[in-house]
Amino acid sequence: MVGKARVALGRNVLPTLLIVDAQSVKNTDTADEKGYDAGKKVSGIKRHIAVDTQGFPHAIAVTTADKTDRQGALEALTLHKASLADAVVKVLADGGYTGQPFADSVYEILKASVEIAKRSEQHTFNVIPQRWVVERSFGWLEKCRRLWKNCERYLNTSLQFINLAFLVLLLSRKDTG
Repeated sequence: MVGKARVALGRNVLPTLLIVDAQSVKNTDTADEKGYDAGKKVSGIKRHIAVDTQGFPHAIAVTTADKTDRQGALEALTLHKASLADAVVKVLADGGYTGQPFADSVYEILKASVEIAKRSEQHTFNVIPQRWVVERSFGWLEKCRRLWKNCERYLNTSLQFINLAFLVLLLSRKDTG
């Protein structure tokens, strides 16, 4: 469906640029698998997504919140390596993905370079160009009642609800179909 939506917009089926980010989500008491994200002070899970410039998902992984953004992004990219390796040239990320080991791992998985989009001033909110796309994709997920908090017992169930939410979004677009 993502490829069909991209073609309908006059783009290639596969992107050359991916934008990665992670979102920490609180758990309810029914969840079995959870971790603690000390940076965000959240006990729960993390959603890791890699989207194209349209906000369409190309790699998704769900981990416990104690996994770093870098670990989760590498897991998502590895899971979807077969469909992305020949097309992606660059991966855009925020400061949480800084470091040569991450860049080397992305190159090993996708043969792509990593570009870190950094804020120009600290302690001010500015939308970083191109990074807002992945934030908008997280916003689309937040509109789904089932995803505003993690109520699922297993990580795979959470992943499948994210896939369903993106599928509903793609099917509801007039230009895909």
